[in-house]
Amino acid sequence: MRLFDFDEPDTAVGSEDPVAEFALQRAAVLAAEDPARLGLLLAAESAGALVAAEMLFAGLPWREDVHNAILEANLGARPAAGQRPALLEQTLGRLRRALESPTLNPDSPAELLKALAVAGLIVTSTRSWELKKLKHPAIAPLLEYKKLSRLLSANGWHWLDTNVRDGRFHPEYVPGGVVTGRWASKGGGGALQLPKQIRGAVVADPGWKLVVADASQLEPRILAALSGDRGMAEAGSAGDLYAGIVASGAVETRDQAKVAMLGAMYGATSGEGGRLMPKLARAYPKAIGLVESAARAGEKGEIVTTRLGRSSPPPGAGWLASQSDAYGETATEADTSRARGQARGWGRFTRNFVVQGTAAEWALCWMANLRRSLHEASVGRWITDAPHLVFFMHDEVVVHTPADRAEEVETAIREAAADAGRLLFGPLPVTFPVTIATVDNYGEAK
Repeated sequence: MRLFDFDEPDTAVGSEDPVAEFALQRAAVLAAEDPARLGLLLAAESAGALVAAEMLFAGLPWREDVHNAILEANLGARPAAGQRPALLEQTLGRLRRALESPTLNPDSPAELLKALAVAGLIVTSTRSWELKKLKHPAIAPLLEYKKLSRLLSANGWHWLDTNVRDGRFHPEYVPGGVVTGRWASKGGGGALQLPKQIRGAVVADPGWKLVVADASQLEPRILAALSGDRGMAEAGSAGDLYAGIVASGAVETRDQAKVAMLGAMYGATSGEGGRLMPKLARAYPKAIGLVESAARAGEKGEIVTTRLGRSSPPPGAGWLASQSDAYGETATEADTSRARGQARGWGRFTRNFVVQGTAAEWALCWMANLRRSLHEASVGRWITDAPHLVFFMHDEVVVHTPADRAEEVETAIREAAADAGRLLFGPLPVTFPVTIATVDNYGEAK
């Protein structure tokens, strides 16, 4: 798919003329194998770019005093430059005493690993999930320190000073910034990483509300629709797809259903996910067959595509060379083993690409439909004087709306989700329910 000609010289046709570039895009769409789908992708991406620009302009309502109160409650008063907040310093003291390391700097992974080893705690990383497996008096203060340190560095006072102005945080998105089509963000704001700890600072204006909506179990439902697996579609028809999988007899518990679906979409071969995969494959052969087919294609270096025609990137020259060398006359057992591992790794990428990429397309269509609906209901009014989108994160949207129009916005959100499903998949019996909360602040939504 051709969108822009950034790599072509300035003299290239269309490089400076948007009308000429549009003509080139239309020609490319008409020449595509499925012009309708690729045309829809272009339209969705264009609408997404408009949504991103409008959210950047409008901004997410933000109360600096509330944010500061959250920081003080968790960290203590704002410290002098170069100093740690009091509560973080106290947590560090407990950690140092538990590890008998009075000068420990836990912000240095190498130093922390060494201190843990001296205490008899052998780990390969300082990630929280690995630390939680350990039993030692130092683990609780260490996990607390990591949590508080993350809050300070990611969304502390420096973040507040830098990113909030005039009561608004202006998220700077990069539509399609990820290879699958998912959005990314730029700048220090971290628009796609607002932790629950600070969401209470996102407060609607007086007389307004925040309508927060997220698509329920989006990627498994996308897989059901992509594959046309009616059994999986029926499992999700009552609302909770994982409960529907249990009711079908495929697995015994909801947790097992969730683990099995994640294993199917991300390529689990061991553990609980790997163990449950055969059961899932028997219950939903078309759905599992689709991701397995995408994985096999990736292992061979082939390209896979999303529902609307976004293509996965081909593997790099190093990958291709490794695959070729593994089966040459001078290949060693180590060469073959390495090549097989790389092939499986690329297969896991293509397995997930088709699902995650199509989910990104659904989200684009959802936002495009919602944006249109909100604009049509507010003709003649400036964007920030009427209900408008202010935040997006993968499968979640936030609308800032006058309180008396909140119910109208909820209806528009649900209808936009249903329309997005029909746009991508036609009459297939796959539902895309959304969970909606109308709140005064974002922290109340979940």
